[in-house]
Amino acid sequence: MKRSILLFISLFISFASFSQSQRITGKVLSGGVGLEYANVWIKDASIGAVTDQEGRFTLTVPKPGKYTIQASLMGFGSVQQSVDVSLDSESELVFDLKQLDTSLDEVVVSGTMQEVSKLDSPVPVEVYSKTFFKANPTPSLFESLQNVNGVRPQVNCNVCNTGDIHINGLEGPYTMILIDGMPIVSGLATVYGLTGIPQGLIDRIEVVKGPASTLYGSEAVGGLINVITKTPFKAPQVFADAFVTGWGETNLDLGFRSNFGENVQSLTGINAFYYGNPIDNNEDGFTDLTLSERISIFQKLDIKRPQGRVFNVAARYVYEDRWGGELNWTPEYRGGDVIYGESIYTSRWETFGTYQIKSSENLNFMFSANGHNQNSVYGDTEYLADQIIGFGQLTWAKSLGKHNLLTGLAYRYTYYDDNTPATFSEKGTNEPSVTHLPGLFVQDEIKLSSSSTVLLGGRLDYNSVHGSIFSPRVNYKLSSADKNTVLRLSAGNGFRVANVFTEDHAALTGAREVVFAEELDPETSWNANANLVRKIYTDGGTFIGLDASAFYTHFTNRIIPDYETNPNQIIYDNLDGTATSKGVSMNVDAVWANGFKVMGGVTLMDVSIEEEGVSTRQLLTERFSGVWTIGYNFSDLGLTVDYTGNVYSPMRLPLLGALDDRPEFSPWFSIQNIQLTKTLGDKWEIYGGVKNLLNFTPPANSIARAFDPFDRGVDFAPDGSVIPTPSNPNALTFDPTYMFASNQGIRAFLGVRLSIQ
Repeated sequence: MKRSILLFISLFISFASFSQSQRITGKVLSGGVGLEYANVWIKDASIGAVTDQEGRFTLTVPKPGKYTIQASLMGFGSVQQSVDVSLDSESELVFDLKQLDTSLDEVVVSGTMQEVSKLDSPVPVEVYSKTFFKANPTPSLFESLQNVNGVRPQVNCNVCNTGDIHINGLEGPYTMILIDGMPIVSGLATVYGLTGIPQGLIDRIEVVKGPASTLYGSEAVGGLINVITKTPFKAPQVFADAFVTGWGETNLDLGFRSNFGENVQSLTGINAFYYGNPIDNNEDGFTDLTLSERISIFQKLDIKRPQGRVFNVAARYVYEDRWGGELNWTPEYRGGDVIYGESIYTSRWETFGTYQIKSSENLNFMFSANGHNQNSVYGDTEYLADQIIGFGQLTWAKSLGKHNLLTGLAYRYTYYDDNTPATFSEKGTNEPSVTHLPGLFVQDEIKLSSSSTVLLGGRLDYNSVHGSIFSPRVNYKLSSADKNTVLRLSAGNGFRVANVFTEDHAALTGAREVVFAEELDPETSWNANANLVRKIYTDGGTFIGLDASAFYTHFTNRIIPDYETNPNQIIYDNLDGTATSKGVSMNVDAVWANGFKVMGGVTLMDVSIEEEGVSTRQLLTERFSGVWTIGYNFSDLGLTVDYTGNVYSPMRLPLLGALDDRPEFSPWFSIQNIQLTKTLGDKWEIYGGVKNLLNFTPPANSIARAFDPFDRGVDFAPDGSVIPTPSNPNALTFDPTYMFASNQGIRAFLGVRLSIQ
């Protein structure tokens, strides 16, 4: 009997002991400093925690045993440890995370919608940090991208200086712009939405070249640019950045971090830009640079939730008043036919965020919405437009052995209204366009071995106007044992549903009549890409990174604006043939122990259109481009020198007919800049330098018949063609689309930065 009682008591004690949860505590540090909001979790279990302000964490495990615990934080290398949890001890762990110091090792999210090291990503992603853009400060994100290889900001109008971003020779509508992974800059904003993003809030920019429609849907045909903003806990307590240029441009970024109670951290940013100095150095009677007043306010909140679940939300508002035109234009001439001016009032709001659903599964709801109101006139042509876009996406991620699954449901609502024929019904009444775009996507990243991975993905969208669209893709990655050599192969499909009036500024200028030859069908493309990355470390402390790619994109149903059939019209039609973009590129990233660093890249490409057996080179597309950033840090002096630049080969330009005597191709040209940055203590920086050192500007006659912007001296035939006359022997009309680079010449700049951690 006693033996039975002792056995019962022993079993009871053992059961009670094992039923008691065990705690694992510790800290996540970097250089001895605690890291807040670091993720700590037990691998292969749904148990995790987030560190507090001192970097401390606590995990509760159901029973003793051996556990593998991993700590990670965006921008730092992850670290894992094995720990043996016993009954009579409390484990205290310390994780020391190293900040990633090269772009080849950074964490990226754009290629797969999940955080992964750049080297581990099966999709090639280029990463550009805020330090990269400091080497050539600019007042807008649009201009900042001029030193990214294969990416070119294209100025589309000599008068209002609007533009878009080309990736591998494909125009702006083929490039999707995201903020924190959410589609924000789209539709109307492809023209005006790339300005006003406070650059002091940008943590890094990720660039994916090639179709990404499988994950991101329409518009991500040529590639995507994902602007990652800072999380509040990583941002300085206060930061400011202000500079002026010799032309009179003034740009100011302000920001500060704050707390609302213990669980809400806030990041506020303001960008203000002013330029009000009409300059006409090329003496064509028009402003060389658009005058602008712009204000942008940004607010981001991070809400701390139990078990480290994610909840963040951000909002931005932008207002801009810009105009360009004849020097004596004033607002009283707005919309009239006496003095020519292009005046645009833009009011835009955006909101986006992520909410991790309370569940044992990894479920995230991501959302965004934006509204864009544009009141603009181009001479005496008025363009009034409203656009509202709402987007929601629910994703589920799951690791099952060698499979890393991601699936999601997405929905996009688009409302568009304007005063053009685009929203007229057959009855002649106004009928705003409403488009519904639900979608389903799935991807499976399969770990074939320790060195090879294959990613399979597919997306099915249903457009309420055009029906179902399917986009598949496949990616393969092979790496060496030390991960210093990585080969990636990819193939995929992209699609785009076009809206000409929200994407092509030339359709709005009023200089040409817009003609639709037929109902426009969605464009589709197939893309193949090969990417090779090589990291080289020398005994002397030198690091060299090489990143080479070959790409090929084949289009069907491509929408081509025809400027050449009739110089007074733009004729839009689906291409009855094919279009291709193909080429190779190489990036080099080198850092020496003495503080010298070089980043550079070259791209060779051919973008052409073939119809009825005739191949034609695409307008405004270079065949060669090169970029570089060369810097040296004089550490003893606290002084950094940065020399940046780009070079482009000739592009085919839009002429106004056979008699147009302007050159058909642009010249070779290069924009080069130099900057000195002086550090003062640990809070202040002063910087200054010279932009456009070679003082390059386009030809002075880029605006055809700038002296007659309302075509009063032009004679037209009954079919709309221009009749040559003694006063107009070249049969020209007023046209500002013969444009390939900014009219801004050489100028000095001076700025100051403040950062209080």
